[in-house]
Amino acid sequence: MEDNLKLLIIEDDKYILNFISLSLKTSGYAFETARTGLEGMSLFYSHHPDIILLDLGLPDIDGIDVIKSIRMISQVPILIVSARGQENEKIAALDEGADDYITKPFHMGELMARIRVVQRKLKKAMQPENIEIFQMDYLTIDYEKRIVLVDNNEVHVTPIEYKLLLLLVANKGKVLTHNYILKEIWGYGETGDSKSIRVFMANLRRKIEKDKASPRFILTEVGVGYRFAND
Repeated sequence: MEDNLKLLIIEDDKYILNFISLSLKTSGYAFETARTGLEGMSLFYSHHPDIILLDLGLPDIDGIDVIKSIRMISQVPILIVSARGQENEKIAALDEGADDYITKPFHMGELMARIRVVQRKLKKAMQPENIEIFQMDYLTIDYEKRIVLVDNNEVHVTPIEYKLLLLLVANKGKVLTHNYILKEIWGYGETGDSKSIRVFMANLRRKIEKDKASPRFILTEVGVGYRFAND
């Protein structure tokens, strides 16, 4: 596999573990597997993976605790593999620093696509650059002038809308929970009002999206938060 990317799969379901392993092997990825949280942590320390695929429902320790332990020392991308009934756990995992999630049952093509998104972010992180302008399709952000343009025409955004847009773009492709956005923009989390986020996001979409019914940039993760399109 190009870039010699190493993955760590922490999953206790033997069928799913074999399914993921076979797909990664076919695609040429190097990987290690663990069926418990403690074994996964041991492999994390010894093998220093580039990406972690983590099941939340582990037999020995909570997947959330695995995330907390890893985030104390590393920002390695963590992709959560969760069951449909784990909505609260999924949100908690993202709040603790997980990068993305995929819900069981899933198609392997979707998982591989999520892994490629993380790969692109890792590549970009390894290429330091002083970006003055962000551009995607018809949207442009001029960081130096602090202006937003749609089809090269400046649109007026409020200071809060501008901060929200920068936060989303800085985390392009990553799911941001309501609590995370509240903490980053307003400085408070669980006691905040997620309704205010929806109002600001709706206003921001109205200004930068050409098709509000099918947004190009700001995507809603229902019940969880928002994601800025990766490409």
